[in-house]
Amino acid sequence: MFRSPKPIFSASTIAIVGASERARWPQTIWQNLKANGYAGKVYPINPRRDEVYGVPCYHDFGSLPEPADLALVIVPAAAVQGVIEDGARHGLKAATVYAGHLGEGTDPEIVGRGAALKALCEEAGIALAGPNCMGGIAFREKLFAYPNGGICKPSPGSVAAVFQSGGTLQFWVQTAQSRGLRFSYAMSSGNEIGLDLADYINFFVDDPETRIIVLFIEGIRRPEIFKAACTRALAASKPIIAIKTGRTQRAREAALSHTGAIGGDWQAFEALCERYGIVSCPSLDDMTETALAFSQGRLPEGGGIGFVTTSGGTVDLLYDYAEAEGVSMPDFQPETVARMRPLLPKEMTPKNPLDSGIPAGNDLLAELCAVALDDPATDILAVAGQISTGRADIAAGAPMGALVDRTTKPVIGFGRMRYHLGEDGIAYQDAIGIPYLQGLPETLRALAGLVFYGARAGRTIAPLPAPAGTPENLEGDAFADLLAANGVTLPNSVLAEDGAAAAEAAAAIGFPVVLKVVAPAFSHKTEVGGVLLGLSSADEVCAGAATLAGRIAAADANAEITGFLVQEMVSGVEMIVGARDDALYGPVILVGTGGIMVELMGDAAMRLLPVDEDDVRAMIAELKGRELLAGFRGAPAADTDALVAAVVGLGRVYLDHRHLLADLEVNPLIVRQRGAGVAAVDVRPVRRSD
Repeated sequence: MFRSPKPIFSASTIAIVGASERARWPQTIWQNLKANGYAGKVYPINPRRDEVYGVPCYHDFGSLPEPADLALVIVPAAAVQGVIEDGARHGLKAATVYAGHLGEGTDPEIVGRGAALKALCEEAGIALAGPNCMGGIAFREKLFAYPNGGICKPSPGSVAAVFQSGGTLQFWVQTAQSRGLRFSYAMSSGNEIGLDLADYINFFVDDPETRIIVLFIEGIRRPEIFKAACTRALAASKPIIAIKTGRTQRAREAALSHTGAIGGDWQAFEALCERYGIVSCPSLDDMTETALAFSQGRLPEGGGIGFVTTSGGTVDLLYDYAEAEGVSMPDFQPETVARMRPLLPKEMTPKNPLDSGIPAGNDLLAELCAVALDDPATDILAVAGQISTGRADIAAGAPMGALVDRTTKPVIGFGRMRYHLGEDGIAYQDAIGIPYLQGLPETLRALAGLVFYGARAGRTIAPLPAPAGTPENLEGDAFADLLAANGVTLPNSVLAEDGAAAAEAAAAIGFPVVLKVVAPAFSHKTEVGGVLLGLSSADEVCAGAATLAGRIAAADANAEITGFLVQEMVSGVEMIVGARDDALYGPVILVGTGGIMVELMGDAAMRLLPVDEDDVRAMIAELKGRELLAGFRGAPAADTDALVAAVVGLGRVYLDHRHLLADLEVNPLIVRQRGAGVAAVDVRPVRRSD
């Protein structure tokens, strides 16, 4: 299942293939290895050189004094296959291939070249990083196989980063280092013909020095194996912080041409993050702040955040941003308020967020923070402050450091804007044990990430049960009974063969009724005008059947009409519920504002299956349409409990029949008044054979 990148990170002998004074990348890597204390041996290989960098240069692997553990292959794409073949004959264990044009995009020659390299490495048992990458770094081992000196800082730490974009990796790591983050590993994974994200995650889970995993994702090669690796990381409480490209179609196309990665459906990826506890970041800056927030190594037990600031303007901004980001700022308890009053200027009101004025020194600020920390509703303490951009006074920060020592809750500093943090600032941050975040929106999203992960850390995820449903379950009355048994009740309805029979059925059901044409060629009836509402007499039903038949004939003269469905008129809130098998991430379920406006409004939430009632209630809470369910503008509240049961039940039905169904959708699902249940007005099962 997993392939180990250990030979990439722990090699004791390295061969740089393509070494030359005129080639910048191999020369920079040579200098990085030599200047930063790599303890192993490094051999340059170039068949056209006898000496390079002032040392002997070897013509091939066979001429080396000893076998190479790792080859850093920095040659044109057309020459890579021959280099790896030569290495395989001489005991090569691992290779990092830097060249592109090896598997990415759709060009047959490039794709074929990548496939041949993959087959060769698999047959020879060579761990392959890349191609189309910029290499990687093992900071503890001082193995700096990256063609940039700026990120080669030998001080190791606990953050491991894997980026499918090598150029982005170096700039992000440099920025993160300038903020005080330290790394165990940094890897540019490229096209991932060999080692992929899942392999690296699995390796980091087992690495005792790595506590935080950061990913830049363009696409996921082996989704099921990726999920297995994320399952291990979650169980080990090692947070995965990720940014993924592909929100738009053009971004997905760019990823395919860049690394050959298939981006997949964005909403399904977000559902994957929710299930596996992946903290999804909207920007690289957010990823820096979030990683810093996690670097303290503490997780909250709940979602309440207590804010202590020194500015009314900051308080105002926090109110705006907190609502937008869904951050909870609970009121301080009366006891907390009473303890704060003597510590504040008379004109200041103790509340959360707290404007403390300008406290007379860090002792008073720390005392106020201690009171806020003691409040039972405070799960995270966030303190406004900016580290000096000059020489930071570590001694002055001692009271805040003592505050951190007296609690197990996360204590996070934050500033309103971005600023440069020098080496003294990093030393101050390290000494007092408080990470200082920058920018209010980024800070709030980072704190929300702590809350999100804290609620999931240590969770185990069971594998999906095998589908056990039979084809007979999906036929006629058996299907209706199955849906009803799972909370998806159908309205009173009759399938009639013609207009006269439809009129008779309508009279039996009771007017007014809905009339729908049944034509297998048109699964979305509204797109061809195949639904008539509010028919109030037998004559209207009979005439309506003729009208619908004419519309189908106009749309497709050869389309077959198998009958007319007569249904009772149902009133309530229109929702959509649908389950399908996502090509990358597996079975998912969606709930959203339904009816004919569903695609226009785009108001939907998605989760991986299975889901329980808590999952569904969280999905509903994400919808703008949740206000309709609560009773908008005097309307009666809808039966949300029945909606929740129907979503859970539809997911259960789909999971049990996913080998037979590609898609199972109810639109609209009418949610009646509280206590009256739901009505699945239009159920659309799509068989895999369809």
